[in-house]
This record gives sequence, structure tokens and C-alpha cells, in this order.
Amino acid sequence: MRLLVSLWKLFCYAAGTTVAALAIYEFWFFVQILYWVDHNPRMTSVMDMRLDALRQKDPGAVLEQRWTPYGRISNDLKRAIIVAEDAKFVEHDGFDWEGIQRAMEKNQRRGKIVAGGSTITQQLAKNLFLSGERSLLRKGQEAILASMLEATMSKRRIFEIYLNVVEWGENVFGAEAAARYYFGVGAGALSPEQAARLAAMLPRPRYYDRNRDSAYLAGYSESILEQMYAAQIP
Repeated sequence: MRLLVSLWKLFCYAAGTTVAALAIYEFWFFVQILYWVDHNPRMTSVMDMRLDALRQKDPGAVLEQRWTPYGRISNDLKRAIIVAEDAKFVEHDGFDWEGIQRAMEKNQRRGKIVAGGSTITQQLAKNLFLSGERSLLRKGQEAILASMLEATMSKRRIFEIYLNVVEWGENVFGAEAAARYYFGVGAGALSPEQAARLAAMLPRPRYYDRNRDSAYLAGYSESILEQMYAAQIP
């Protein structure tokens, strides 16, 4: 009997310690998100990872990224990204449940994880804090972070940060750097065609940076261009 009591106490202590550690871990993320409500992130997890890889070859390497306020980014680009990445962005609570269902069905057909049904909020959570690993544990953490973002930030602020930190090619992050890198103009001067092209690159930005003459990219850009004027932006 005493042994059972001792084992139960040990279990309760271990469980309590684990829960406390997890709470502190998640609280640290929450504090950072609260700070970013009014302050702009300087780096993200994805940026750190890319910069580390670059500096292994060139210790002086830097990333191409310039923060640009939401109002100075082309509305055409915003609409194009909504079409390409998250058509229900202004309506949902951070999760597109229909999109998640479609992704699950696609993964079941393929027998592996090939789609995640991620919203812009979820993508931002991943870019800010996580790696590109595809696992249930990582998706669970992404969901927690996305909920924190939606609870603390407006849709406009979430989208503003996303537009400024999303990866757009080799060493290229954010709308301003992407607009200058690909078209030689600022993010506010993009034409509808240029905006659609940038949005079409987002699922595989580094690949399309190396394969800019891709027939699929051209066709997808045209499809986005046809739909973007009906897109709702925050």
C-alpha cells in the first residue's frame, strides 16, 4: 500500500512538473506575441534558419528584407495573396475547417502528409516560431500559436506581419524586398499582374525563384489575377 501511495505521489509530481513546464513554455510564446501587437518582429524562426545556412557559406551574409507599413503595400498584392493562400481569411477564427478536411482527405489518398490546409494565421505562426517539419506535434503547436495570434491581434495586424516576413525566394523576405528583387519597384507600386505573380510563388518561393519560366507558375498567376478583385482584405 505504501508503495502504491509513493508511486502515485511520484506520478503526480512528474505530471505537475510537466504541466508547469509546458505552461511556462507556452506563456513565453504568448508574451512575444503580445509584444508584437505594437512592435515589429525583427527576425523569425524561418529567417534565422535561412541566415544560418547562408552564413555557413558566407559569414557576412544578410537577408533581403525591409519592413513596410500595411498601408504602403499594394492592395492588389493583398487581394492576390488572399486568393492564393486563404480565401476566408477575414471570416475565420484562424482555422479553415473545410480546408483542413480537404487536406486530410488528400493526405489519406496519398498515404502521407502532402497538404496541411494552413491559413495565413497558421502560416504566420509557423514562420515566427517553428521549423518546416511536418508532424502532428508541430501542427498542434502551430494551432496553439495561431489561436494566440487571433486572440491578441486584429486581422489587419496579422496580415501586416505576414506580408513583411513571408519568404519569397532565395534570401528574400517580405513584400518590399520581393517587389524590388523581382520587379525593381516598391511594394506599393506593384501592378495587378506583378502582384498575382508574387502570390503564385508563395507555396514554393525558392523553387520558383530558380524556375521563373515555369508554365505552371504562369498559369496559376493568370488564375489568381482573374479572381483577385473579388477578394476581401482587412
